[in-house]
Amino acid sequence: MADIVLINPRFEMSFFGMELVMPFIGRRANMPVASLPLLAALTPGKHHVTLLDENVEPIDFDRIARADIVGITGMGIQRQRITEILDELKKRGAFVVVGGPMATVHEEYFEGRVDAIFIGEAEETWPRFLEEWERGEHGYRYEQAAKSDMTKVPTPRFDLLKMNRYLFGSVQFSRGCPFQCEFCDIIVTFGRRPRIKSSEQVIAEIEAMDRQGVKIAFIVDDNLIGNKRAIRPVLKAVADWQQRKGFPLTFFTEASIDLADDPELMQMMVDANIISVFIGVESPNEESLRETKKYQNVRQGRSMIEKIHAIQEIGMEVWCGLIVGFDNDDTTIFDRQIQFLEEARIASGLVGMLHAIRRTPLYDRLLAEGRLAETDNTEFKTNVVPLRMTREEMHEGYIRVLNYLYSPENFFRRMDSLYIDAKIEMGRTRAEYWKKHPIQGLLTNAMFALHATGLFARMMMGIPEPELRREYRKRIANLIRHRPDPGLVLTYTFKCAQHYHAYTMARKMAAKRESLVNGYVGTTGEPQPAASLA
Repeated sequence: MADIVLINPRFEMSFFGMELVMPFIGRRANMPVASLPLLAALTPGKHHVTLLDENVEPIDFDRIARADIVGITGMGIQRQRITEILDELKKRGAFVVVGGPMATVHEEYFEGRVDAIFIGEAEETWPRFLEEWERGEHGYRYEQAAKSDMTKVPTPRFDLLKMNRYLFGSVQFSRGCPFQCEFCDIIVTFGRRPRIKSSEQVIAEIEAMDRQGVKIAFIVDDNLIGNKRAIRPVLKAVADWQQRKGFPLTFFTEASIDLADDPELMQMMVDANIISVFIGVESPNEESLRETKKYQNVRQGRSMIEKIHAIQEIGMEVWCGLIVGFDNDDTTIFDRQIQFLEEARIASGLVGMLHAIRRTPLYDRLLAEGRLAETDNTEFKTNVVPLRMTREEMHEGYIRVLNYLYSPENFFRRMDSLYIDAKIEMGRTRAEYWKKHPIQGLLTNAMFALHATGLFARMMMGIPEPELRREYRKRIANLIRHRPDPGLVLTYTFKCAQHYHAYTMARKMAAKRESLVNGYVGTTGEPQPAASLA
């Protein structure tokens, strides 16, 4: 039997992480990475597995170094901390293996640092490695010959995580995306043929999450609707489960904008209690979309704004990712991004500078053109040399956009446009259920009101700026006057907390007091890809 410790290093501060407001919410991190509990489920039961997420608990290096196998996963933005952990463990003589997105795209970085490395998905290679390790015959490099069969993936071991320290849970229905966006590493790592779990697997996974007391979970799929035909029975099964259980789980997810072209599919997502969807908009500049092969976003009938409104009107809020720095972008792109978010009624727009990820078509093209720059010793936080503006202009424009979007006046104008003027109704199917089960609806709404009150009180005590506290009080009171719905008030209060985090980060970036991670670097948005030691 092996004593195995699997580690996810802490993340640098980011717009997505909400680190500044976790004390108000009573949590330590937004969500767990999908890889740790999945690797634990792939490990034969005779071994002892400990999962350690440094985002919610410190690393005890003395204890870790005594393990037979220490596995480390991580993304590129965790590179510095991965290096620090590796150096400390190797000084202590630990047997260390590594995998995940960072190892997959920067394999050469780990030469001489680890005892084994896993490239790509690990559903087959991790169990094989453990068998070989037991025999004393393990290799150094492991990479599957084929993509994992998702119908054989086990239910993750959420019970080994400290789930009460996370704001959200995370579940996965499928992997892969059918599109060909030049900048995206998803299709490199997981492929363009979406692979999906069976309905039975998905129900087992969300039930395992529900047993941990989780109320809100992120469906981390790269594109939930990548295979529209196959996802339909899964969504139907989730909707039926919600009806049977009384809607215990609320979901948010990622999808491509062609979701708006399928009203039936949108309704199925609403029935499954998906209340929010992240969409990779990338740019309102159609030439930039064509350049990067994001053809699904190029106007086909309705505009992107019209499609976003259609998704909102059926009862799902839209978050989006935007990128500046495409070859067809000049300095006018910054005001165009701002105008787009205003018209689209999107409060949560994650804007980032274009970054070329290793192994993507964008990286290969820019490398051939001599337009990749070293990022480790520069303030710009992107390796792309833009074509129609300088790096200084791109960096300054990016910071200007962030500060404009998250000024209180501009942020809440977009918020109120959606929640008060457009009167978006999230959770419509759940509301219909409560009409038939009024006692349950009453109890749930009372819980929402209690949580909203607690969060509001902690924000009023914890936020040092009196002008922000006044702004939040004014805005929440205005919402209650127009729409006194407890669930909506909780959502709005949470949005105020999100605003505080983003606003504070944007101001620090503008003042150049702190070096911060690019908020959105061009994948479909999920900052912690699943699959892996991977």
